[in-house]
Amino acid sequence: MQQWDMGLYTRFLLPKIVDFTCGTKPCMRQRAKIVPFALGSVLEVGFGSGLNLPFYDKAKVRRVWALDPSGELWGMAGERVRGARFPVEFLKAAAEEIPLPDRSADTVLVTFTLCTVPDVSRTLREIARVLKPGGELLFSEHGLAPDEDVRRWQNRLNPIWSAFGGGCNLNRPIPSLLEEGGFRMREISSMYIPGWRPASFTYWGRASVA
Repeated sequence: MQQWDMGLYTRFLLPKIVDFTCGTKPCMRQRAKIVPFALGSVLEVGFGSGLNLPFYDKAKVRRVWALDPSGELWGMAGERVRGARFPVEFLKAAAEEIPLPDRSADTVLVTFTLCTVPDVSRTLREIARVLKPGGELLFSEHGLAPDEDVRRWQNRLNPIWSAFGGGCNLNRPIPSLLEEGGFRMREISSMYIPGWRPASFTYWGRASVA
């Protein structure tokens, strides 16, 4: 695919693919497991098209900072944002450079995002920086599978998958990345959700700065 074709793909087609694939029923069920724990001032890293908004508990959330580098995805979130019962502010920025002061968020939420950020370590340092003392990181992410045969396919297919999936990686070891990033697990669960197995092993839980 020529460079200009890839640019058009990334700008116009990829956002629709991301919205569709991340909005499947198995993914939405995962969101429902973790998003309701968010409270206070919430930073959502990788807001995308606003798929998490219906799952926030409006009685517990004061506001949401919607961080994403894609203006196209934010544009697709319009109806969901208008239906929110709390303020939603778009922050067009990369996860590695969060434009918020230190200790400003009660909760940080990441769902199907850590697979995509170019620099996970830097992203996690930024998340730790903006979390208030006692705040929580809520996460639901697909990643490295426990079965050797699935891991082999993840490793083989990852370069092609990443190139056409907006930088998404099939084989990131989510729990160890979080721990190496300075987070301590409060709760963690994992399972294969319905779908293509190389992209369906999912971790979700709650963590705090160690």
